[in-house]
Amino acid sequence: MTDHPDNDPPTPDADEPPPVTPLTTPADGVPPVLVSGAEFDAAAAALTAGTGPIALDTERASGFRYSQRAYLVQLRRRGSGSFLIDPIDEPDGLAGVAAVLGDAEWVLHAADQDLPSLRELGFHCSALYDTELGCRLLGLPRVNLAEMVAHFLGLGLAKGHGAADWSQRPLPDDWLNYAALDVEVLIELRDAVDAALVEAGKDEWARQEFEWVRTRPEPAEKPDRWRRTSGIHGVKGARALAIVRELWTARDELARKRDVAPGRVLPDSAIVAAATAPPKSVAELTAMPIYKGPRQRRQAGRWFTAIDHAQRLPESELPRRNPKSTGLPPTNRWDDRNPEAAKRYKAIRPALLELAEANSLPLENLLSPDIVRQLCWDGFDANTESAVAQRLAATDARPWQQELAIPVIVAALQ
Repeated sequence: MTDHPDNDPPTPDADEPPPVTPLTTPADGVPPVLVSGAEFDAAAAALTAGTGPIALDTERASGFRYSQRAYLVQLRRRGSGSFLIDPIDEPDGLAGVAAVLGDAEWVLHAADQDLPSLRELGFHCSALYDTELGCRLLGLPRVNLAEMVAHFLGLGLAKGHGAADWSQRPLPDDWLNYAALDVEVLIELRDAVDAALVEAGKDEWARQEFEWVRTRPEPAEKPDRWRRTSGIHGVKGARALAIVRELWTARDELARKRDVAPGRVLPDSAIVAAATAPPKSVAELTAMPIYKGPRQRRQAGRWFTAIDHAQRLPESELPRRNPKSTGLPPTNRWDDRNPEAAKRYKAIRPALLELAEANSLPLENLLSPDIVRQLCWDGFDANTESAVAQRLAATDARPWQQELAIPVIVAALQ
């Protein structure tokens, strides 16, 4: 009798990823947390004795603290091992570690997330390798660390504590295990990514990208950050918007002073509730359900002062619902505002998208959308590649991007 097809053993799915070996603990165990200047100096000496690049990672407390400081720094180097550094009590004792780091290539995954907090500690990078950015240039669809470790090394990286409150002390053992694993195979990942970039002919692109990330200045703080308050779209009227602004500002000042995440000082929903139905006294404020808790009652005077100030502002000082934009209008409005720019954009963007796909690149890594929009809006002489090159050279487009994009832009407009 013939077996029913449903009873046949399953065949492997070609689209399924290969099996991975779980990586649950560091090979040499979880290193101790170093907290003193003497321990930092010993780590610096061990790192000096090692060879090659140094893997780094940081753990912050973004959802709990106002600052983006590093509450734990993880380092690993071949021949040296791994180190967990707690920089909070003796940040001035890190000079020896900083000196070693200043002479070595750093290996980071998503470097732009860690570089600011590392610089705050006095760590400055002379050469950078960003494994996440390298994977983006390879066109890989998922570039988080666990996915890349599985893809290139066949290892299953234990995850789970990235969003924890790393400012608490002492740090739990399982958190420290997680932190140590983040640098356990980062150097091996770097080598595997680099080999793939060389094979794809993209290693020079990567070198230019890494240097751009290393040297670019910190972005300027965005204006009117209060307008990003969650739920603000439901606030009607300029006076109510002023209440949002004044409450947001009062909260921000207190959060900064206490180094507490603003949402833990006063939720956005509380700001919107007070703006939607403004109380006329502290008693009315604390009668609102969202302000009844002991934490909000203790600060009720501060919050009501902000509300009252907004209520007394002259009309000339009230915020506009739609502030005057200093940037370019959305591209869907260009047909009316700048028809020639709209034509350029409709010709150039599809051509760049095709180029990106041909090179297995995300479009935003081929050429920044901001650069493309500004280029199309301003206009240029499209008859020669030198004219387009001159325009792109004035932006932060890297040489490899210019080399790829310029002929395509000129051809698209001709």
